[in-house]
Amino acid sequence: MAQTPKKIPMRKCVGCGEMKPKRELIRVVRCVDGEIRLDNTGKLNGRGAYICGDAQCFAKCRKQKRLDKAFGCAVADEVYAQLERTAAEYE
Repeated sequence: MAQTPKKIPMRKCVGCGEMKPKRELIRVVRCVDGEIRLDNTGKLNGRGAYICGDAQCFAKCRKQKRLDKAFGCAVADEVYAQLERTAAEYE
C-alpha cells in the first residue's frame, strides 16, 4: 500500500504576499494579553502573521505597516528591530 505524501503547511507572507512553506517563514504573534513578539517555536497562542526572511520584503512590510494592519494595532519599533535582526540571520 502506497503512502500518501505528507502535506506541507503553506502560509502567506505579509510583506510580499507569496505563499511559502510555514517552516521558511518567521512568525510574529499578538498574544492574548496584547503583547506582540516573535514566535520561534510556532506554537504560541494568539493571532499570528508570517514574514519571509528577505530584507526587501521586510523593508516593504515595515514601510507600509503591514504588521500593524494584520494585528489591528500599532507594532512597537523594538519588535521591528528584533524582526530585522532575525531576518538577517535567515539570509
